[in-house]
Amino acid sequence: METDFLVVGSGIAGLSFALKAAEAGRVTLVTKRAVLDSATAWAQGGVAAVMSSPDTFEAHIQDTLRAGAGLCHEDVVRSVVQEGPARIRDLVTWGVKFSSTEGDEDQGFALGLEGGHSHRRIIHAADYTGRAIEEALVAQVRGHPRIQLLEHHIAIDLLTAHHVGWQQAEDRCLGAYVLDIPRGQVLTIQARVTVLATGGAGKVYLYTSNPDVATGDGMAMAYRAGATLANMEFIQFHPTCLFHPQAKHFLISEAVRGEGGILRLSNSQTFLERYHPQRELAPRDVVARAIDAELKARGEECVYLDIAHRGRDFIPQRFPTIYSQCLKFGIDMTRQPIPVVPAAHYFCGGIWTDAVGATTVPGLYAIGEVACTGFHGANRLASNSLLEGLVFAHRAAQAAGRWLTDPLPSGGHVPPWTARNARDSDEQVVITQNWDEVRRFMWNYVGIVRTTKRLERALRRIELLQQEIQEYYWNFLVTADLLELRNIATVAELVIRSALTRQESRGLHYLLDAPEPHEQYRRDTLLTKTTDVSSPLPSVGEGGGEGVKFTSGPSPALRAASPKEGEAKT
Repeated sequence: METDFLVVGSGIAGLSFALKAAEAGRVTLVTKRAVLDSATAWAQGGVAAVMSSPDTFEAHIQDTLRAGAGLCHEDVVRSVVQEGPARIRDLVTWGVKFSSTEGDEDQGFALGLEGGHSHRRIIHAADYTGRAIEEALVAQVRGHPRIQLLEHHIAIDLLTAHHVGWQQAEDRCLGAYVLDIPRGQVLTIQARVTVLATGGAGKVYLYTSNPDVATGDGMAMAYRAGATLANMEFIQFHPTCLFHPQAKHFLISEAVRGEGGILRLSNSQTFLERYHPQRELAPRDVVARAIDAELKARGEECVYLDIAHRGRDFIPQRFPTIYSQCLKFGIDMTRQPIPVVPAAHYFCGGIWTDAVGATTVPGLYAIGEVACTGFHGANRLASNSLLEGLVFAHRAAQAAGRWLTDPLPSGGHVPPWTARNARDSDEQVVITQNWDEVRRFMWNYVGIVRTTKRLERALRRIELLQQEIQEYYWNFLVTADLLELRNIATVAELVIRSALTRQESRGLHYLLDAPEPHEQYRRDTLLTKTTDVSSPLPSVGEGGGEGVKFTSGPSPALRAASPKEGEAKT
């Protein structure tokens, strides 16, 4: 197949990019489940944007910088925040119905408050904002004459000029090999522009608020293709996921605390006042660590989020989804507190990009949670993620059109996928066993609070597992489960190595050995595939031999360089 734009992922970033890019060329959008299966559809809180007075751009900028713990790129933060209102208008144009209130002072939007924000600025649709956005965008994409939607297709690896042996002045991305899951066939999709919008990697951890699709596919593929990744040690753990044996990663939105929810211990005592003056509205990393510390000190399984004092008149109207879901599990949040625990939620690191979403591989863009743009720094401010996805999708769609005149290789330049001597697997237990082991030691050794000793243990485990996974990958025909296992193992190793490199505590990375931040580490951690470090990280085309090279972060000017103007290969 051949297309102008290949988009991998169907969340807010991928869908909004597809709609805007379709104005310039043909778009093929692939997603490994149904199109509505994305982390966006699970988002409850909303989109942070300055839409009222007395709120200001400067206040939103400072809130973001403060949460980012010294690692935000201020130029990126300023430009994204200032672009926010225009992108909200895009959503309204596409048919998103946000909660509204009377009066002109907030332009008709009902604005919520969440942790770390100094003003009410969360534009939301009750407590199902992500679903409202996702459904509106999917309605626009379906039936669009220039967008081809391929559901139940999972990308295997990126195609690059070097990969396929196409001789030209510089390496560049040419598309991807994609597995048609129901048919078990591998497609070769060539594209002038390839956009990774695959979301995060919460499934690397045993407990997560993420849907099952969040297996770090884009990060792993980009790494194998030679792209630079950044800040993989910074994983945000959401403080409040529903704790119930039958509840699978159901999030209790931060907006519940924004509307007066109070965290309590099993004896009903409050505790956050001992950790931060903002108590329940402290940044997420502070709240998550506080809960983790209390649970470990007391040997208990959960804490409790109490908003019952807001009453039956308020709660079902403001939080209809959370209220009804809790009722299914026998919890009436209008009368009793909700049992909650922290869970892996959001990757602040990812594929390193410039100010328009371009990666260090020409022709390859990354947008949304899969990317590291410099916006979030060491800790994401609540509800800034949907904003970033919208802004960078818009920018990438504007910038990527420049590639449409570039030729693609023809004839025999791009080899079709070959299974070589691979056969159907008769050892599926290897996948389930390794999947479970990766997620368990990542939770126990590379979680909310870390030590160098535990990180070193995790590194030894992942090195052994990488060997097993690579052997399995080359011996058996690919399946979606195998590809996801391969990807979470790659992401896990990159997280571990990044965490070992940062010998300080900053933002979401808390190291007991070094509990304070240090100026020498106030820089990005960049990772690039290289051959000068022995490691079993997988490569494209042959197994083993690659390693990780770490360097300090680039200057903001370098981040803004365009891919055809020598934007930095580390």
